[in-house]
Amino acid sequence: MALGRGLGEILSEVEEAYEKEDLSSIDSSELEAQGARIEELPVKNISPNPFQPRKHFDETALKELSRSIKEHGLLQPIVVVEKGRGYLLIAGERRLRAHKLAKLPTIKAIIANVEIDEVRLRELALIENIQRENLNAIELANSYAELIEVHKITHDELSAIVHKSRSQITNTMRLLTLSSYAQKKLVAGKISQGHAKILVGLDEKQQRIIIDSIIGQKLSVRDAEKMVQNYKKGNVSLPTKKKSAKLLEKHKKSLKELLPFDHKIKAKSIEISFANEKDIENFLTFLKKD
Repeated sequence: MALGRGLGEILSEVEEAYEKEDLSSIDSSELEAQGARIEELPVKNISPNPFQPRKHFDETALKELSRSIKEHGLLQPIVVVEKGRGYLLIAGERRLRAHKLAKLPTIKAIIANVEIDEVRLRELALIENIQRENLNAIELANSYAELIEVHKITHDELSAIVHKSRSQITNTMRLLTLSSYAQKKLVAGKISQGHAKILVGLDEKQQRIIIDSIIGQKLSVRDAEKMVQNYKKGNVSLPTKKKSAKLLEKHKKSLKELLPFDHKIKAKSIEISFANEKDIENFLTFLKKD
């Protein structure tokens, strides 16, 4: 599964430039010796990698990168290979998107003179994102799973390839067992990866209830973990919409007598309506009563 020598060395050259953030750090003569060259290419002629595993791109960060490129120019070239009459992107998805956002007609690119098939293209996209930590937890978990499936390798073998611990790979892949609701909240940043890990093993309904509690009550990972542990031990029962509805229904008559205002009793809440400002004043006076 090792990268072809030529392309691997080219990406290594670019990686050194990333660290120094200086285009002059890339040795052009070395690249030429490896069958590559640096050129300004028309942005419209470059196609993105169809196997790009990264689905979420921070719009704010992209705009910031776009402004930086407009002001200072591109310090880190993208890497492409020739394909038909155009070029196929190998590395630099964010930079290409930022150029398009800035409406810049050309972009500095390293053109690698190598043959690349779909499997290797998929592999390059996955490894580039994994090693640069550009993926969210779910994208990363899917990338690990895809590499394992495509190359029929073990977690230990993948660990050696992407330079991540076996436990990190295994724990990350466990996130794929979470419900779609949990995965969406994780990707959206509503819960952290630490929160998500403690939900593994719970059913979909339980995950939703705990996630809503984490978000609504702003629970820390430790607090959420205690909540799950107590629940598993049977020390506490998680509230459900059905229980809340029954509770309100039980006290429906009393609530109607207590609230001399137009109101509706819902599953988990009471909605009070005001026809005019006078109703609001009466309600405020009502609240102040002993």
